[in-house]
Amino acid sequence: MGTVVDDTASAEFHAFFERHYAALARLAHLLTGEADAADDLAADALLALWHRWDRVRASEHPMAYARGVVVNLARTRIRSAVRERRRVALFWAPREEKTENPDVAGVVDVQRALRRLPFRKRACVVLRHAFDLSEKDTALALGVSVGTVKSQTSKGMAELQRLLGTHDAARKVHTAMARTGTAGGRDR
Repeated sequence: MGTVVDDTASAEFHAFFERHYAALARLAHLLTGEADAADDLAADALLALWHRWDRVRASEHPMAYARGVVVNLARTRIRSAVRERRRVALFWAPREEKTENPDVAGVVDVQRALRRLPFRKRACVVLRHAFDLSEKDTALALGVSVGTVKSQTSKGMAELQRLLGTHDAARKVHTAMARTGTAGGRDR
């Protein structure tokens, strides 16, 4: 039988879960590019938050803490996938996957370009431009300085401009994420 404190903590966590689960799943999807993995990563992050709920709810920025957990889990998943691909590549010759005259929507182009960015640049671009987070909130979520967010976002956007062949990569990222229901995301 739970105590009053346990019931209060449980109710607070449940409210946090209801309010932020979808945004955390969107963040995971944008970082990994895997819709199926996004729900799992968000659930794993929330489980980790529950185990540390006293610390999380006492923090100044619990959502930043939650985003940081999702970012770290996504980074781990990506690294694991990269290691697995390298192992598979040792046994199988890589095939070229070129399509002539592809008719690819802008959303797919942006997502593909995002996946080509190194993880930290991708995380900064996604949090700043798809979730409209401030530099400070992005820094809190990633556990880095505001200066790092500024430089990584700038470098990431420059790389996206090169990859997408446009000088308006920020608008393309925001537009593509709006079409997939992931723009905005201000859920603090």
